[in-house]
Amino acid sequence: LTGLALGGNKARKLELLVTDALARGARTLVTAGALQSNHCRQTAAAAARLGLGCALLLAGERPPALEGNLLLDALLGAELCFAGSTPRDAALAALHARLEAEGQRPYLIPYGGSNDLGALAYALALEELLRQGPPPELICCASSSGGTQAGLLLGARLLGYRGTILGVSVDPKAPELRATVAALASAAAARLGVDERFSPAEVRVEDRFLGAGYGVLGELERGVIRRLASAEGILLDPVYTGRAFGALLALLEAGELDERELLFWHTGGAPALFAQGEALLAARSG
Repeated sequence: LTGLALGGNKARKLELLVTDALARGARTLVTAGALQSNHCRQTAAAAARLGLGCALLLAGERPPALEGNLLLDALLGAELCFAGSTPRDAALAALHARLEAEGQRPYLIPYGGSNDLGALAYALALEELLRQGPPPELICCASSSGGTQAGLLLGARLLGYRGTILGVSVDPKAPELRATVAALASAAAARLGVDERFSPAEVRVEDRFLGAGYGVLGELERGVIRRLASAEGILLDPVYTGRAFGALLALLEAGELDERELLFWHTGGAPALFAQGEALLAARSG
């Protein structure tokens, strides 16, 4: 609901990252993501709004049709590059080097906008939430590259929030994601100039709902997307919020959460629904 190309949580991170890019004299934003990356779509939108170039490295091969976020990337004027079988980091380094050689002054934004600066945006977001009134006892969000959860964790430490921050993994296993989030939160604290360290043991991650893997639409996501849409008129996306909200409902129904006041932090991503039409309709007819 940010107003930036159909919204999403990456707008907060981009506010800080693009400010840094402009301060460094960048002329082109470059980043990477999956074919239906919300982060790539919002990066392309931020670049368009500010008159910057944008080059996106997307996973896999170019599909026969541009749908969902990929269609929006093209409409926003981004250069679409596809990694194919080349490892993402190597392909991204090659793209960055080409842009530099062409004199485009590229600014590299990490996967998901998740570095120390991007994570700081969610410490600010928690401050914004706490200004709105009594805080919830538990905050739940989708977690993948870790920046959103890391920023919330740092914000909680600095602002005295005593509730639980639960990250529902949509990709990494819990040990890997805990380590990533702790490292990002520690790096963000250092960037802010405060001496705060985080250990993986402090990071609460739920990884029992990974299904068949990242971006694979399963019965959990299908069911909860339809359930919330028909009950509340709220759209979840098939990759992040569908999995995370489905996990939250399952944990509640299993009696595994003691907290009475819960906040689900919706991170956006609705355009990806339009690349999963057949799968969602098939589920409906079934």
